[in-house]
Amino acid sequence: MKINIENKNTLVQKVFNQAFKNYDLMNDVISFGTHRLWKKQLMNWLSPSNNKRLIDVACGTGDLIKLFIKYTNNNYNVDAVDSNSKMVNVGKEKLKNFSKIKWHVCNAEKLCFKDNTFDYYTISFGIRNVLNINKTLKEAHRVLKPGGRFMCLEFSKIQNSYLNKLYELYSKNIPIIGKYIMDESMPYEYLVKSIEEFYNQEELAELIKKNNFYEVKYRNLSGGIVAIHSGWKI
Repeated sequence: MKINIENKNTLVQKVFNQAFKNYDLMNDVISFGTHRLWKKQLMNWLSPSNNKRLIDVACGTGDLIKLFIKYTNNNYNVDAVDSNSKMVNVGKEKLKNFSKIKWHVCNAEKLCFKDNTFDYYTISFGIRNVLNINKTLKEAHRVLKPGGRFMCLEFSKIQNSYLNKLYELYSKNIPIIGKYIMDESMPYEYLVKSIEEFYNQEELAELIKKNNFYEVKYRNLSGGIVAIHSGWKI
């Protein structure tokens, strides 16, 4: 599978149109549940205060949002954004008991919000899928208030060569697992290919800095299988 600018947007929509029904199950299976621990690490680092406004972009089924609500003791104000309407509908149903969440079908590169609106911007396993990462980062900066914080959780590059070889061997089997559980291998072929082609930790940090964020730092999790990046709008 080749991913290029011309076909990426169509391909990403096709991936999530096929994966939405069993999205949470497959995330648990292929990560052995570790994706939940990674998201908790992001929220621990964010350490959100009560009564702050969060935008969660590429929100999927709302895992980060649910954690945010817990960490703020239900004193929350959340806008959930995803470009795929089917994923948004699953998230709405999953979090239907949380009435203060506002759901939006919206593109990360052209957000439907005014400047200086949010205290926090989060995106988990979504920035890899956007068509133009610089536009996405510019939009993140635009909608954050001065003093607002950007946080991104994404697959990255493993630092240990032995672990990397094991991970590469495992990755080859992910489409097979997808075919067995979901009767669909294509979304997971895309997943593996998009991870291979994505930036490493330092490259992503540099892009974030170039889009006017300050105090940009990252933390590797699970040996660099994923990394959390943090930056501030001054």
